[in-house]
Amino acid sequence: MMAGARLAVPKRTVIGRGRRAALMDWAAGRPGDVVLVRSRSAAWADTAARHLQAMGRTVHLVEARGEPTLPAVTDVRDSLRGQEIAMVVAIGGGSAMDLGKALAALLPSDRQVLDHLEVVGKGLPLDRDPLPFAALPTTAGTGAEATKNAVIDIPNHARKVSLRDPRMVPQLAILDADLTYGLPWPVTAMTGMDAVTQLIEPFLSRNATPATDQICRAAIGPAMRALLRLSRSEDPKARHVLLVAAHLSGIALANAGLGAVHGLAGVVGGRTGAPHGAICARLLPGVLQANREACRQAGLGTDRFDEVDAMIARAFDAPGQSAADLIGSFVTDLDLPSLRGPDASRFDADEIAADAAGSSSMKANRIDLPTDVLVRVLQSAE
Repeated sequence: MMAGARLAVPKRTVIGRGRRAALMDWAAGRPGDVVLVRSRSAAWADTAARHLQAMGRTVHLVEARGEPTLPAVTDVRDSLRGQEIAMVVAIGGGSAMDLGKALAALLPSDRQVLDHLEVVGKGLPLDRDPLPFAALPTTAGTGAEATKNAVIDIPNHARKVSLRDPRMVPQLAILDADLTYGLPWPVTAMTGMDAVTQLIEPFLSRNATPATDQICRAAIGPAMRALLRLSRSEDPKARHVLLVAAHLSGIALANAGLGAVHGLAGVVGGRTGAPHGAICARLLPGVLQANREACRQAGLGTDRFDEVDAMIARAFDAPGQSAADLIGSFVTDLDLPSLRGPDASRFDADEIAADAAGSSSMKANRIDLPTDVLVRVLQSAE
Protein backbone atom coordinates (compact mmCIF):
# COMPACT_ATOMS: atom_id res chain seq x y z
CA MET A 1 0.00 0.00 0.00
CA MET A 2 1.01 3.60 -0.47
CA ALA A 3 2.76 5.02 2.56
CA GLY A 4 0.56 8.10 2.42
CA ALA A 5 0.45 11.15 0.24
CA ARG A 6 -0.96 14.63 0.31
CA LEU A 7 -4.75 14.45 0.39
CA ALA A 8 -6.46 16.04 -2.63
CA VAL A 9 -9.58 17.92 -1.48
CA PRO A 10 -11.56 20.96 -2.66
CA LYS A 11 -9.89 24.24 -1.77
CA ARG A 12 -12.95 25.17 0.29
CA THR A 13 -15.91 23.08 1.46
CA VAL A 14 -19.00 24.70 2.98
CA ILE A 15 -21.41 22.42 4.87
CA GLY A 16 -24.83 23.15 6.33
CA ARG A 17 -28.49 23.84 5.61
CA GLY A 18 -29.04 27.08 3.73
CA ARG A 19 -25.32 27.49 3.03
CA ARG A 20 -25.81 27.50 -0.76
CA ALA A 21 -25.76 31.30 -0.57
CA ALA A 22 -21.99 31.04 -0.08
CA LEU A 23 -21.81 30.64 -3.86
CA MET A 24 -22.48 34.35 -4.33
CA ASP A 25 -19.65 35.39 -2.00
CA TRP A 26 -17.28 33.13 -3.94
CA ALA A 27 -18.44 34.48 -7.31
CA ALA A 28 -18.21 38.12 -6.21
CA GLY A 29 -14.43 38.11 -6.36
CA ARG A 30 -14.25 36.73 -9.90
CA PRO A 31 -15.37 39.22 -12.56
CA GLY A 32 -16.51 37.85 -15.91
CA ASP A 33 -19.11 35.54 -17.39
CA VAL A 34 -20.39 32.46 -15.58
CA VAL A 35 -21.15 29.09 -17.11
CA LEU A 36 -23.93 27.58 -15.00
CA VAL A 37 -24.43 23.85 -15.59
CA ARG A 38 -27.62 22.49 -14.08
CA SER A 39 -29.67 19.34 -13.84
CA ARG A 40 -33.22 19.85 -15.08
CA SER A 41 -34.61 19.04 -11.62
CA ALA A 42 -32.26 21.41 -9.77
CA ALA A 43 -34.80 24.17 -9.11
CA TRP A 44 -32.43 26.38 -7.12
CA ALA A 45 -30.31 26.83 -10.23
CA ASP A 46 -32.89 29.35 -11.46
CA THR A 47 -32.49 31.35 -8.26
CA ALA A 48 -28.70 31.17 -8.51
CA ALA A 49 -28.82 32.44 -12.10
CA ARG A 50 -30.97 35.41 -11.06
CA HIS A 51 -28.59 36.30 -8.20
CA LEU A 52 -25.56 36.10 -10.49
CA GLN A 53 -27.28 38.27 -13.10
CA ALA A 54 -28.18 40.79 -10.38
CA MET A 55 -24.45 41.00 -9.69
CA GLY A 56 -24.01 42.14 -13.29
CA ARG A 57 -22.78 38.81 -14.62
CA THR A 58 -23.65 37.26 -17.94
CA VAL A 59 -24.79 33.71 -17.22
CA HIS A 60 -24.48 31.00 -19.87
CA LEU A 61 -26.97 28.28 -18.87
CA VAL A 62 -26.16 24.70 -19.83
CA GLU A 63 -28.54 21.87 -19.04
CA ALA A 64 -27.04 18.48 -18.28
CA ARG A 65 -29.21 15.93 -20.06
CA GLY A 66 -28.03 12.59 -18.77
CA GLU A 67 -24.41 11.63 -18.42
CA PRO A 68 -22.15 13.83 -20.58
CA THR A 69 -21.11 12.31 -23.89
CA LEU A 70 -18.04 13.21 -25.92
CA PRO A 71 -20.14 14.85 -28.69
CA ALA A 72 -22.14 16.87 -26.13
CA VAL A 73 -19.04 18.08 -24.27
CA THR A 74 -17.39 19.05 -27.57
CA ASP A 75 -20.48 20.90 -28.81
CA VAL A 76 -20.94 22.88 -25.59
CA ARG A 77 -17.27 23.79 -25.42
CA ASP A 78 -17.30 24.97 -29.03
CA SER A 79 -20.43 27.07 -28.42
CA LEU A 80 -18.72 28.89 -25.53
CA ARG A 81 -15.50 29.66 -27.39
CA GLY A 82 -14.76 33.38 -27.57
CA GLN A 83 -16.76 34.26 -24.45
CA GLU A 84 -15.11 35.92 -21.46
CA ILE A 85 -15.74 32.99 -19.14
CA ALA A 86 -14.39 33.56 -15.62
CA MET A 87 -15.80 30.53 -13.78
CA VAL A 88 -17.98 27.45 -14.03
CA VAL A 89 -20.69 26.50 -11.54
CA ALA A 90 -22.55 23.17 -11.47
CA ILE A 91 -25.80 22.62 -9.56
CA GLY A 92 -27.31 19.16 -9.81
CA GLY A 93 -26.47 15.47 -9.78
CA GLY A 94 -23.32 13.67 -10.81
CA SER A 95 -23.90 14.27 -14.52
CA ALA A 96 -24.06 18.04 -14.00
CA MET A 97 -20.92 17.89 -11.84
CA ASP A 98 -19.05 15.92 -14.51
CA LEU A 99 -20.13 18.20 -17.35
CA GLY A 100 -19.26 21.31 -15.36
CA LYS A 101 -15.88 19.94 -14.36
CA ALA A 102 -15.12 18.92 -17.94
CA LEU A 103 -16.00 22.38 -19.27
CA ALA A 104 -13.91 24.11 -16.60
CA ALA A 105 -10.96 21.93 -17.60
CA LEU A 106 -11.40 22.05 -21.37
CA LEU A 107 -12.45 25.63 -22.11
CA PRO A 108 -8.88 26.96 -21.62
CA SER A 109 -7.33 24.10 -23.63
CA ASP A 110 -6.43 24.38 -27.30
CA ARG A 111 -6.42 20.61 -27.83
CA GLN A 112 -9.19 18.30 -28.96
CA VAL A 113 -11.22 16.80 -26.12
CA LEU A 114 -10.15 13.27 -27.04
CA ASP A 115 -6.49 14.20 -26.54
CA HIS A 116 -7.07 14.45 -22.80
CA LEU A 117 -9.20 11.31 -22.28
CA GLU A 118 -7.76 8.11 -20.83
CA VAL A 119 -8.18 4.67 -22.43
CA VAL A 120 -9.79 5.83 -25.70
CA GLY A 121 -7.66 8.97 -26.20
CA LYS A 122 -4.09 10.11 -25.63
CA GLY A 123 -4.55 10.75 -21.90
CA LEU A 124 -2.52 13.96 -22.13
CA PRO A 125 -2.45 16.28 -19.11
CA LEU A 126 -4.22 19.59 -19.41
CA ASP A 127 -2.00 22.19 -21.08
CA ARG A 128 -3.54 25.02 -19.02
CA ASP A 129 -5.08 25.37 -15.58
CA PRO A 130 -8.85 24.77 -15.43
CA LEU A 131 -11.22 27.66 -14.82
CA PRO A 132 -12.36 28.13 -11.21
CA PHE A 133 -15.14 25.61 -10.55
CA ALA A 134 -17.82 25.49 -7.85
CA ALA A 135 -20.04 22.47 -7.25
CA LEU A 136 -23.38 22.22 -5.44
CA PRO A 137 -24.63 18.60 -5.47
CA THR A 138 -28.38 17.95 -5.34
CA THR A 139 -27.96 14.18 -4.96
CA ALA A 140 -25.93 12.26 -2.38
CA GLY A 141 -24.01 9.75 -4.44
CA THR A 142 -21.13 10.40 -6.79
CA GLY A 143 -19.04 12.71 -4.63
CA ALA A 144 -18.04 14.39 -7.90
CA GLU A 145 -17.82 17.72 -6.07
CA ALA A 146 -14.62 16.38 -4.46
CA THR A 147 -12.92 14.43 -7.26
CA LYS A 148 -10.24 15.18 -9.83
CA ASN A 149 -11.96 13.56 -12.80
CA ALA A 150 -15.04 13.88 -14.99
CA VAL A 151 -16.70 10.77 -16.41
CA ILE A 152 -17.57 11.06 -20.10
CA ASP A 153 -19.56 8.58 -22.18
CA ILE A 154 -17.89 7.66 -25.49
CA PRO A 155 -20.69 6.28 -27.70
CA ASN A 156 -18.37 5.13 -30.49
CA HIS A 157 -16.48 2.95 -28.02
CA ALA A 158 -19.52 1.92 -25.95
CA ARG A 159 -17.82 2.80 -22.67
CA LYS A 160 -17.31 5.56 -20.16
CA VAL A 161 -13.87 6.97 -19.45
CA SER A 162 -12.41 9.77 -17.38
CA LEU A 163 -10.94 13.15 -18.10
CA ARG A 164 -8.51 13.31 -15.20
CA ASP A 165 -6.11 15.88 -13.78
CA PRO A 166 -5.20 16.79 -10.17
CA ARG A 167 -6.09 20.42 -10.92
CA MET A 168 -9.70 19.46 -11.65
CA VAL A 169 -10.62 19.15 -7.97
CA PRO A 170 -13.25 21.91 -7.47
CA GLN A 171 -12.23 25.13 -5.77
CA LEU A 172 -15.53 25.26 -3.90
CA ALA A 173 -17.92 22.50 -2.80
CA ILE A 174 -21.16 23.46 -1.06
CA LEU A 175 -22.98 20.68 0.78
CA ASP A 176 -26.46 21.97 1.53
CA ALA A 177 -28.77 19.05 2.29
CA ASP A 178 -31.80 21.27 1.65
CA LEU A 179 -31.00 20.80 -2.05
CA THR A 180 -31.52 17.02 -1.71
CA TYR A 181 -34.80 16.98 0.23
CA GLY A 182 -37.67 15.25 -1.50
CA LEU A 183 -35.46 13.40 -3.97
CA PRO A 184 -37.49 10.37 -5.15
CA TRP A 185 -36.61 7.17 -3.31
CA PRO A 186 -35.42 5.23 -6.41
CA VAL A 187 -32.90 8.00 -7.16
CA THR A 188 -31.91 8.23 -3.49
CA ALA A 189 -31.36 4.48 -3.40
CA MET A 190 -29.20 4.34 -6.52
CA THR A 191 -27.08 7.37 -5.70
CA GLY A 192 -26.79 6.29 -2.07
CA MET A 193 -25.53 2.85 -3.04
CA ASP A 194 -22.98 4.52 -5.30
CA ALA A 195 -21.72 6.45 -2.26
CA VAL A 196 -21.55 3.30 -0.11
CA THR A 197 -19.62 1.51 -2.88
CA GLN A 198 -17.25 4.47 -3.20
CA LEU A 199 -16.45 4.24 0.50
CA ILE A 200 -15.94 0.47 0.56
CA GLU A 201 -13.79 0.24 -2.58
CA PRO A 202 -11.16 2.82 -1.53
CA PHE A 203 -10.92 1.09 1.87
CA LEU A 204 -10.18 -2.19 0.10
CA SER A 205 -8.02 -0.56 -2.59
CA ARG A 206 -4.38 -1.54 -2.97
CA ASN A 207 -3.71 2.23 -3.01
CA ALA A 208 -5.39 2.93 0.34
CA THR A 209 -3.59 5.41 2.62
CA PRO A 210 -3.91 6.09 6.36
CA ALA A 211 -5.90 9.23 5.53
CA THR A 212 -8.37 7.47 3.25
CA ASP A 213 -8.67 4.63 5.77
CA GLN A 214 -9.78 7.11 8.41
CA ILE A 215 -12.30 8.66 6.05
CA CYS A 216 -13.80 5.33 5.03
CA ARG A 217 -13.95 3.92 8.55
CA ALA A 218 -15.76 7.06 9.70
CA ALA A 219 -18.29 7.10 6.86
CA ILE A 220 -19.19 3.55 5.76
CA GLY A 221 -21.49 2.79 8.69
CA PRO A 222 -23.22 6.20 8.84
CA ALA A 223 -23.81 6.17 5.07
CA MET A 224 -25.46 2.75 5.20
CA ARG A 225 -27.56 3.67 8.25
CA ALA A 226 -28.71 6.91 6.63
CA LEU A 227 -29.74 5.07 3.48
CA LEU A 228 -31.67 2.52 5.54
CA ARG A 229 -33.50 5.32 7.37
CA LEU A 230 -34.40 7.00 4.09
CA SER A 231 -35.76 3.68 2.79
CA ARG A 232 -38.41 3.96 5.50
CA SER A 233 -39.28 7.67 5.41
CA GLU A 234 -37.99 11.13 4.58
CA ASP A 235 -35.46 12.21 7.20
CA PRO A 236 -33.64 15.58 7.10
CA LYS A 237 -30.82 14.39 9.35
CA ALA A 238 -30.28 11.27 7.23
CA ARG A 239 -30.18 13.46 4.10
CA HIS A 240 -27.40 15.52 5.66
CA VAL A 241 -25.43 12.47 6.81
CA LEU A 242 -25.68 10.81 3.40
CA LEU A 243 -24.65 13.99 1.57
CA VAL A 244 -21.54 14.39 3.73
CA ALA A 245 -20.74 10.67 3.37
CA ALA A 246 -21.03 10.93 -0.42
CA HIS A 247 -18.63 13.89 -0.33
CA LEU A 248 -16.18 11.87 1.74
CA SER A 249 -16.50 9.02 -0.75
CA GLY A 250 -15.38 11.42 -3.46
CA ILE A 251 -12.31 12.39 -1.42
CA ALA A 252 -11.55 8.73 -0.73
CA LEU A 253 -11.76 7.64 -4.35
CA ALA A 254 -9.81 10.67 -5.58
CA ASN A 255 -6.93 9.69 -3.32
CA ALA A 256 -7.05 5.88 -3.16
CA GLY A 257 -8.86 4.80 -6.31
CA LEU A 258 -11.75 2.35 -6.55
CA GLY A 259 -11.91 -1.29 -7.62
CA ALA A 260 -13.59 -3.94 -9.73
CA VAL A 261 -17.13 -2.66 -9.16
CA HIS A 262 -16.34 0.61 -10.88
CA GLY A 263 -13.97 -1.02 -13.34
CA LEU A 264 -16.88 -3.10 -14.61
CA ALA A 265 -19.50 -0.38 -14.15
CA GLY A 266 -17.91 2.01 -16.64
CA VAL A 267 -18.07 -0.61 -19.36
CA VAL A 268 -21.55 -1.89 -18.47
CA GLY A 269 -22.99 1.63 -18.39
CA GLY A 270 -21.35 2.58 -21.65
CA ARG A 271 -22.74 -0.51 -23.36
CA THR A 272 -26.25 -0.85 -21.95
CA GLY A 273 -27.17 2.57 -20.61
CA ALA A 274 -28.12 1.12 -17.21
CA PRO A 275 -28.01 3.72 -14.36
CA HIS A 276 -24.59 3.86 -12.73
CA GLY A 277 -25.86 3.60 -9.17
CA ALA A 278 -27.95 0.54 -9.99
CA ILE A 279 -24.93 -1.11 -11.64
CA CYS A 280 -22.75 -0.49 -8.58
CA ALA A 281 -25.44 -1.75 -6.20
CA ARG A 282 -25.91 -4.98 -8.14
CA LEU A 283 -22.19 -5.64 -8.59
CA LEU A 284 -20.97 -4.82 -5.07
CA PRO A 285 -22.01 -8.05 -3.26
CA GLY A 286 -20.47 -10.34 -5.89
CA VAL A 287 -17.26 -8.33 -6.10
CA LEU A 288 -16.89 -8.39 -2.32
CA GLN A 289 -17.23 -12.17 -2.31
CA ALA A 290 -14.87 -12.61 -5.28
CA ASN A 291 -12.19 -10.36 -3.79
CA ARG A 292 -12.31 -12.04 -0.39
CA GLU A 293 -12.03 -15.51 -1.93
CA ALA A 294 -9.21 -14.47 -4.26
CA CYS A 295 -7.26 -12.97 -1.34
CA ARG A 296 -7.83 -16.09 0.73
CA GLN A 297 -6.61 -18.36 -2.06
CA ALA A 298 -3.55 -16.16 -2.58
CA GLY A 299 -2.67 -16.34 1.12
CA LEU A 300 -3.38 -12.64 1.66
CA GLY A 301 -5.04 -11.26 4.76
CA THR A 302 -8.77 -10.64 4.80
CA ASP A 303 -8.84 -8.35 7.85
CA ARG A 304 -10.18 -5.43 5.84
CA PHE A 305 -13.06 -7.49 4.52
CA ASP A 306 -13.82 -8.44 8.13
CA GLU A 307 -13.88 -4.74 9.03
CA VAL A 308 -16.29 -3.96 6.21
CA ASP A 309 -18.50 -6.85 7.32
CA ALA A 310 -18.57 -5.51 10.88
CA MET A 311 -19.36 -1.93 9.84
CA ILE A 312 -22.20 -2.97 7.56
CA ALA A 313 -23.53 -5.51 10.08
CA ARG A 314 -23.73 -2.79 12.74
CA ALA A 315 -25.63 -0.54 10.33
CA PHE A 316 -28.17 -3.31 9.70
CA ASP A 317 -28.14 -4.39 13.37
CA ALA A 318 -27.31 -7.89 12.16
CA PRO A 319 -24.15 -9.01 14.00
CA GLY A 320 -22.17 -11.80 12.41
CA GLN A 321 -23.62 -11.42 8.92
CA SER A 322 -21.46 -10.52 5.93
CA ALA A 323 -21.63 -7.23 4.04
CA ALA A 324 -22.11 -9.15 0.79
CA ASP A 325 -25.18 -10.97 2.14
CA LEU A 326 -26.74 -7.95 3.83
CA ILE A 327 -26.21 -5.59 0.91
CA GLY A 328 -27.27 -8.31 -1.51
CA SER A 329 -30.62 -8.76 0.25
CA PHE A 330 -31.12 -4.99 0.51
CA VAL A 331 -30.43 -4.51 -3.19
CA THR A 332 -32.76 -7.38 -4.13
CA ASP A 333 -35.58 -5.70 -2.21
CA LEU A 334 -34.90 -2.40 -4.01
CA ASP A 335 -35.83 -3.94 -7.38
CA LEU A 336 -33.29 -1.78 -9.20
CA PRO A 337 -32.92 -1.68 -13.00
CA SER A 338 -31.06 -4.61 -14.55
CA LEU A 339 -27.46 -4.37 -15.72
CA ARG A 340 -28.82 -5.02 -19.19
CA GLY A 341 -30.42 -1.58 -19.21
CA PRO A 342 -32.36 -0.22 -22.17
CA ASP A 343 -29.89 -1.74 -24.65
CA ALA A 344 -29.87 -5.37 -23.43
CA SER A 345 -28.46 -6.71 -26.69
CA ARG A 346 -25.10 -5.11 -25.88
CA PHE A 347 -24.67 -6.95 -22.60
CA ASP A 348 -22.01 -9.58 -23.17
CA ALA A 349 -20.31 -10.64 -19.94
CA ASP A 350 -17.18 -11.98 -21.65
CA GLU A 351 -16.62 -8.81 -23.67
CA ILE A 352 -17.38 -6.54 -20.71
CA ALA A 353 -14.90 -8.36 -18.48
CA ALA A 354 -12.20 -8.15 -21.16
CA ASP A 355 -12.81 -4.44 -21.80
CA ALA A 356 -12.82 -3.60 -18.10
CA ALA A 357 -9.36 -5.07 -17.54
CA GLY A 358 -7.62 -1.88 -18.70
CA SER A 359 -9.64 0.57 -16.61
CA SER A 360 -7.93 2.66 -13.94
CA SER A 361 -10.42 1.48 -11.33
CA MET A 362 -9.61 -2.18 -11.98
CA LYS A 363 -5.92 -1.48 -11.42
CA ALA A 364 -6.68 -0.31 -7.87
CA ASN A 365 -8.65 -3.45 -6.97
CA ARG A 366 -7.36 -5.27 -3.89
CA ILE A 367 -6.15 -8.21 -5.99
CA ASP A 368 -6.11 -9.02 -9.68
CA LEU A 369 -9.27 -10.93 -10.58
CA PRO A 370 -9.17 -13.36 -13.54
CA THR A 371 -11.53 -12.68 -16.41
CA ASP A 372 -13.57 -15.80 -15.70
CA VAL A 373 -14.23 -14.57 -12.15
CA LEU A 374 -15.39 -11.20 -13.46
CA VAL A 375 -17.68 -12.96 -15.90
CA ARG A 376 -19.28 -14.92 -13.06
CA VAL A 377 -19.76 -11.72 -11.06
CA LEU A 378 -21.49 -10.08 -14.01
CA GLN A 379 -23.72 -13.04 -14.66
CA SER A 380 -24.79 -13.33 -11.02
CA ALA A 381 -25.61 -9.60 -10.86
CA GLU A 382 -27.77 -9.36 -13.97
